[in-house]
Amino acid sequence: MSDPADLPATEALARFRARELSPVELVAAVIERAERVEPSINAFCDIRYERAMEAARAAQARYAGGGDPPRALEGLPVAVKEEHALAGEPLRMGSLLTSDAPQPATHPAVERVLAAGAIPHARSTTPELSCAGFTHSELWGVTRNPWHLDRSPGGSSGGSAAALAAGSATLATGSDIAGSIRIPASMCGVVGFKPPHGRVPDVAPYTLDTYCANGPLARTVADCALLEDVMAGPHPHDPASQRPRHRLPAALGDVAGLRIAVCPVPGDYAVEPEVAANARVAAAALTDAGAHVEEVELDWARANVVRAALVHYGTLWTPYLDDVMGGDRDGRAMPYTLDLVARCAAAVRETGVYGGVLQEARLLAALGRVHEHFDALLCPTLALPALDAGDDYVDGGPTVDGQRLAHYFEMLLTIPFNVAGRNPVLAVPSGRGSDGVPTGVQIVGRTYDDDTVFHAGAALERAGFGFGGDPDWGPSSDPPSATRGDAP
Repeated sequence: MSDPADLPATEALARFRARELSPVELVAAVIERAERVEPSINAFCDIRYERAMEAARAAQARYAGGGDPPRALEGLPVAVKEEHALAGEPLRMGSLLTSDAPQPATHPAVERVLAAGAIPHARSTTPELSCAGFTHSELWGVTRNPWHLDRSPGGSSGGSAAALAAGSATLATGSDIAGSIRIPASMCGVVGFKPPHGRVPDVAPYTLDTYCANGPLARTVADCALLEDVMAGPHPHDPASQRPRHRLPAALGDVAGLRIAVCPVPGDYAVEPEVAANARVAAAALTDAGAHVEEVELDWARANVVRAALVHYGTLWTPYLDDVMGGDRDGRAMPYTLDLVARCAAAVRETGVYGGVLQEARLLAALGRVHEHFDALLCPTLALPALDAGDDYVDGGPTVDGQRLAHYFEMLLTIPFNVAGRNPVLAVPSGRGSDGVPTGVQIVGRTYDDDTVFHAGAALERAGFGFGGDPDWGPSSDPPSATRGDAP
């Protein structure tokens, strides 16, 4: 039998039911893997191994017929993003500005995951207050990409994605306001789903923010669907949560007859040629699977997209950050946090809320025109494979296809689909870049059409992409190394 730490969640569940594997064996294998890789990647900020083994023994008894029957995620080790509160535990969110005060309640999406029998063996690292597309902080140190330790795993769900890629988690939770599920999914070669607004419950005030979503990360599309089905559904504490509860199809991967648009280089975005080429390879695989695929253009100006997003964040998110940071921030807040607050404030002053909304409307109109004729849109998730580990990017963005970007937000092709918050988006691997780090594509469905994006993602897996399609996919046990520091 292969190392249980490498098993997809769906296969582990099947082996549990067949008595070919026990939850104790799986959790022990995942913990052993974590103990081996954590000194290099630093994906966990809180480990709960002893409690996890106790829970695994209780899950094993359920499969043996002792007591209640097994639940949907019974015995599966899950990394919980540290942004998601657990009752009775601190919620530091990677920041020296927060306290160790215990939280009164578990986040509603995570509450469902735990009620379904998943075992939270660790909490995964985030950047400070989840406000960056990379993962490092003064509190948790630098989280690194298991494919290449000089590279970031992305953010803000970077610890979750890094753990999945390394095999130190079977499932993981994430959240997404600018791409925080899809960015790390792309950089780490795993699968991430940004549900449409209201599909998965949230906590106030983000229940009212259409940019925000909580969702699953996993190694395969089927695993991602498994976790999404548990997380989704109306919740009494979230009045915006959608009714009725949506369930994804049991069988995924049928794209015959679907019309799929592909846009390797949206608008005036700079995109690395190898990233665009891998997106075209993915599009060709969907053609081979029976879809009608056609290349399209999107008349998006990246500066306008970023400006609209910064205005939006400046009206809700940065006031929240200001509230958390208070007046005692010098020397304690991360440079990237202060930089983002300043950029958002400047965007609100220069553009105004109404101007930002007009920019959002133009972006949505362009996407709507695509979805008039196509069932889904496929485009790169990011403009380059990965950012550098530990870099704050406050003095300018990375260089992409020969262009030095004004800010790293300009390489996040995820942001337009937070503006389009009611569109489901599945991020899946599309190949690897020249430095060995994965590249990714995102499949964008029509509003609330989750099924189509999962069918397309499963079809790409069948064509050989990612952990679900390539038996050799995954980082080396000895990735290109870096001198790992405990702080940026």
